[in-house]
Amino acid sequence: MLYDVIIVGFGPSAISGALYTCRAGLKTLVIGKKAGSLLKTKEIENYYGFATPISGEELLNNGLKQASRLGATLLEAEVVDLTYLEHFEVTTTEGKYEAKTVLLATGTSRRAPSIPGLKEYEGRGVSYCATCDGFFYRDLEVAVLGNGNYALEEAMYLKNIAKRVYLLANEGEINAKVPSDIQVITKKIQSLEGQDKLQKVVFADGSSLAISGLFIALGVASSTDLAKKVGAITKDNYLVVNDKMQTNVPHLSASGDCVGGLLQINKAVYQGCLAATNIINDIKAEK
Repeated sequence: MLYDVIIVGFGPSAISGALYTCRAGLKTLVIGKKAGSLLKTKEIENYYGFATPISGEELLNNGLKQASRLGATLLEAEVVDLTYLEHFEVTTTEGKYEAKTVLLATGTSRRAPSIPGLKEYEGRGVSYCATCDGFFYRDLEVAVLGNGNYALEEAMYLKNIAKRVYLLANEGEINAKVPSDIQVITKKIQSLEGQDKLQKVVFADGSSLAISGLFIALGVASSTDLAKKVGAITKDNYLVVNDKMQTNVPHLSASGDCVGGLLQINKAVYQGCLAATNIINDIKAEK
């Protein structure tokens, strides 16, 4: 099925957008997981319409029920890749889905791990996007730092380019089914070392792994991670959008915490509405 719009995220900005696209009659798929800071918030008392505080979990669940009632298809899954050919293709842990437009609203980017040498080798062996930089490591040995489905997706992509790919769990528990031709190393990373470029990963036990590239893929893919895969412009780990919440990539929008600014529910809801309204106008103009 080709959706009119796929919205990535289960938070206020994503669901706000879904309410508008559904009411406009657009086939809408919302993909996300119940996670993030909102789920951990016990009381919210600065959001309009609630005489008494409401928990973040209750607000989240109410929004999902509202979107479902209006016709949105909700899919609880992790998004691991985003590509664009004739249409956008969103790869998840539950399958692949296509849409004419995509709205990214998964929150802010993940923080980089605190590993000595990591910052120093960014752009000189350390990368955050296999699709963007994998080509530069053709026939070389590389590693992916992470232990989940997003890390595995990056490793699988690199496997077709690099000579050999390692998956570094850094003492984490592997939460993905890793094929036998990708070696998993669970030892704690002590530092990254090299001369002008990254040359090796040094482990706490004194051993080392010689590699030319290390791709960071911790946790789940953020909006910024996904957007970079299709060429979207970012600044300071936030997506760059115009006053219509559109990125530089046609038919790709973003809203909420991933675009920076005031990190508040009120702002996220407004931007989801604004992004959806412009998506609706663009789709109607093309019909």
